[in-house]
Amino acid sequence: MKFDEFTGTVQHRLELPGTGETLRAIRATLMTLGQRIPAGAAEDLAASLPIEIKWYMTGAVHEHGQRFDWAEFITRVSDIENADRADAAYHAQVIVDMIHDLVPASDFRQLRDQLPESEDDENWRKLFELTDAGGWSEANEAQTGGGPQETDE
Repeated sequence: MKFDEFTGTVQHRLELPGTGETLRAIRATLMTLGQRIPAGAAEDLAASLPIEIKWYMTGAVHEHGQRFDWAEFITRVSDIENADRADAAYHAQVIVDMIHDLVPASDFRQLRDQLPESEDDENWRKLFELTDAGGWSEANEAQTGGGPQETDE
């Protein structure tokens, strides 16, 4: 998938008004994921993405493998994107679902393995809610109306 197609699809799915807002959402999610997972896992995951998008997970990240929880993830995404927390959480879910469709299953499984799903921090599962529900689709959007979903933090 090429850069324009990737950003256009994200813009459509998130119903964002312009490319600037779309790139901020993509950058916020991918940079923060890149900060959370080890460098090798970020490289593997990003390898199937357009080069301009790949950079957000790899070249734009100065320290991979940081330990932070779901709430901090959403705070960081929200701050970078300049969006409220509910929008940032929904944007991250949609972007991760799109990545799921583009990368090899083994690389996506590696991403999931890097994020804890223990009883103490089951909230990381929220990042994958859309993917686990069967992914984004036009039919899904028509039934739910799209837009941010409520998230418990």
